[in-house]
Amino acid sequence: MQTHFQYFATPINEFKLPSKFTFPFYYEPHPLCELATTEVQNYLQSQTDFEHNFGIDTKKKGLVIGKMFGVLVVQNQQKEIGYITAVSGKLAEKNIHKKFVPPVYDMLSKNSYFLQEEHILNSIHLDLNRLENTPEYLTLLAQENLEKKKAVFDIHEKKEARKAAKKDRNLRRKEAKSKLSTEAYIAFEEALSNESLEAKYFFNNVTRYWEHTLNALKEKLAVFTNQIILLKERRKEKSAALQHYLFEQYQFLNSKKEVKNLSQLFTETSTQTPPAGSGECAAPKLLQYAFLHHLKPIAMAEFWWGQAPNKEIRKHQQFYPACQGKCKPILKHMLAEIDMDTNPMLQNPAIGKELETIFEDENLMVIYKPSEFLSVPGIHIQDSVFTRIKQQVKNISGPIIVHRLDMATSGLLVLAKNKKTHKYLQSQFINRTVKKRYTALLDGIVTDNTGTINLPLRVDLEDRPRQLVCFEHGKPAETNWEVIERKNGKTKIHFYPISGRTHQLRVHASHALGLNIPIIGDDLYGKKSRRLYLHADTLEFTHPSNKQKMVFHKKAEF
Repeated sequence: MQTHFQYFATPINEFKLPSKFTFPFYYEPHPLCELATTEVQNYLQSQTDFEHNFGIDTKKKGLVIGKMFGVLVVQNQQKEIGYITAVSGKLAEKNIHKKFVPPVYDMLSKNSYFLQEEHILNSIHLDLNRLENTPEYLTLLAQENLEKKKAVFDIHEKKEARKAAKKDRNLRRKEAKSKLSTEAYIAFEEALSNESLEAKYFFNNVTRYWEHTLNALKEKLAVFTNQIILLKERRKEKSAALQHYLFEQYQFLNSKKEVKNLSQLFTETSTQTPPAGSGECAAPKLLQYAFLHHLKPIAMAEFWWGQAPNKEIRKHQQFYPACQGKCKPILKHMLAEIDMDTNPMLQNPAIGKELETIFEDENLMVIYKPSEFLSVPGIHIQDSVFTRIKQQVKNISGPIIVHRLDMATSGLLVLAKNKKTHKYLQSQFINRTVKKRYTALLDGIVTDNTGTINLPLRVDLEDRPRQLVCFEHGKPAETNWEVIERKNGKTKIHFYPISGRTHQLRVHASHALGLNIPIIGDDLYGKKSRRLYLHADTLEFTHPSNKQKMVFHKKAEF
């Protein structure tokens, strides 16, 4: 029996096994996964095997780091059903734990090549730090910086004086031409030329002086800078070589016992280089252990435990799909030949749904888009508002789509029938003169009645289409809101987005620095439900022809 294979603590006879394995990037956890998760979470609440601050106990000291865990329901060679569990990344600064399966490659094993090379890299870093903070080097740097500023100021001053002198000579030349005789003017012109030459020589001497002064400082600094450059190059080479070594050590199996390393798996991706932490997530760890120990994968799920990172939205004890950036190329290989659930992203959720025309004239249309209906064609699904309108409306031209709603969001859209109208309407959105209101149902009670959320957003490059709150690189995103109703532990709310960033309302609702309560049915930032309870109910803009204000309203059906 494998060390990490665990029997369920309660009878599972009543559970029916799934006919296909979990599609890891979008799923609802199988009841057996939920049962395994409960057992793992009970263990995390009571265990004494390791010390780690997940941020749940506010009295606990140390750096707060929430973690993603995974469970894989498996069948052993005796046809017995159990499960294995894993944690993403390190836990309590260690890779090997009693409860969780080991990593695909343990870089922290005693006297490992990684630790030896890391020691060398740390040593180089310390040498660099020492050199860059040597008092003599810092003094020379400050002196060079000061002399550079003096040089720039002095050269600029002399250059401006030279320009002024040249201008003065031209004026004197012009005046002299009408006053002096030819012979006297020739002598005067020669004197002016001598003045010009003297000014040129003087300016050249000034620049040579500063070149000499700065070069002398550079030579003194070179004693340090040459060593610093060499150390940085050595560190870069060592780091690249170690990274390449690690990519080759992470060897991933699939059910046919075929092996591919990280470098091979990411060769065909757009980045070609594996993101940091690739192969350390719970999903590949679980599958690797299963294939190594002849365990048949039945179903899988991952859940978050602890406090969320500042940028991401992660809710304690909630299930999440595998990440796209790090895991997709790995799991594509590991799950090859395994019969999986259908990727829902390949299915058209708009089949049987119709668009409702709220208003139409020769220039524009206002339509109602149901939830789970694309605004524009997707990678896999062409059916959308754009394609439907293109087919249904005669004499329509131009880009048509002026603004969009997320596929999961229902509500009002204004469409342009020609390029001129499109340009006019689009300018209103760009200048933020269009007024929009959304109704949402939140999965909890919002205590305040009104407020404003300012959280800048950017795409999660490692897990598109998720958005991150990022104060460093994010684009400004502002939302006003007001509570309409509190009932049965839920809050109905109106959102008034000032900006129009991707997933803005969903992130602003769910993020800890926003309302910290997800919209019901938000399968990216909350929990899946029959639909996303977010609806664009009001749209106000100026008509391109008569310049009158147009206001449209469609009440939310929840």
